[in-house]
Amino acid sequence: MPLSHRERVIKTLRHQEPDRIPFDLGGTMCSSIHVAGYQKLKAHFGVEDEDTIIHKFMQTAGVHEPILRALDVDFRFVRSCGPDSRPDTPVGGNGYQDEYGVVRRQPSSALYYDLIKSPLAGPITIQDIVNFPWPDPGDPGYTRGFRQQLSDWRENTDYAVVTRLPTPIVHLSQFLRGFEDWFIDLAADQKLAAAMFDAVVEHTSAIAAEILKAGGDLVDVVLVGEDMGFQNGPIISPELYRRLFKPRHKKFFDTVKKHTSAFVLLHSCGSIYKLLPDIIELGVDAINPVHVAARDMDSSMLGSEFGDRLSFWGGIDTQRVLPNGTPEEVKAEVRRRIRDLAPGGGYVLAAAHNIQPDVPVENILAMFEAGREYGRYPINL
Repeated sequence: MPLSHRERVIKTLRHQEPDRIPFDLGGTMCSSIHVAGYQKLKAHFGVEDEDTIIHKFMQTAGVHEPILRALDVDFRFVRSCGPDSRPDTPVGGNGYQDEYGVVRRQPSSALYYDLIKSPLAGPITIQDIVNFPWPDPGDPGYTRGFRQQLSDWRENTDYAVVTRLPTPIVHLSQFLRGFEDWFIDLAADQKLAAAMFDAVVEHTSAIAAEILKAGGDLVDVVLVGEDMGFQNGPIISPELYRRLFKPRHKKFFDTVKKHTSAFVLLHSCGSIYKLLPDIIELGVDAINPVHVAARDMDSSMLGSEFGDRLSFWGGIDTQRVLPNGTPEEVKAEVRRRIRDLAPGGGYVLAAAHNIQPDVPVENILAMFEAGREYGRYPINL
């Protein structure tokens, strides 16, 4: 007898073999599709409803229910919102300022919004960080309607429910400080960097606690985004990670574990192989997007070294195969990742990050067709 979608996901993330591997498209804002490319997918399925953007500066689309059902996607994404007291405000004709005072602008020829102003850029002191006007974690906007949405999915469907928590340290501190100053601080003023990280994780942990107090008992998976990889390796050395970041990540993840029993999914782009033992120690259950085209991220190696302790969510190459391959090559890619990562459970089929506008619809369909063909247990490839 086939399992329910939720049962399938839970067995998978517990490293047990379900009936088939779970499928994801739109289950998180990092495993969905760019709104420009989504128009082709909507046209294929005859969907004419208006678009919903689930991540603003990445321009990630929320996938409509008829498409999710047609592809037999196992997840549904429920967003918490932003603070009422600090709504996004327009800047010029193509920009906006967020609740932290970070300004982004979308160039006319670009797919995304670029960071153009960081409120704590330039020469600052620790006191400037202390005095920064942080949004109130108790603002009702963060949780308005959240529990009701979760309850609706939980009571009326069998899908696994996913929500997103704030980025613990890296993203927000980079946006506040600006990327150049952020890296300079790590090299030249680690005391200042540490003060920034302490302030950020105190703030984001408090928001996460409020969100999870509102609905942590109704969520199956919580997504935490924290990009720590370049194409060729981590953005920082493992030694620096353990000294400056890991203790603060522990504070954040301990807060999460206190308020929910949901599985923890960490999104981190790029090559993070050297950080995976530390990430596992923090209690992370699964990683996304599994950038198999980055150095040291070979799926066979990841599966053999970490597959008994970590689940893998993604892994279908978005840099080369999905945009440039044939449907047959996409199916071969899916077959390879299932072979490497699915035996024993612990693999969710999804693209390695959001599907971009240059990916043909035929390749998206081929990815899910291959999942149905090769992803039945027992895996025998």
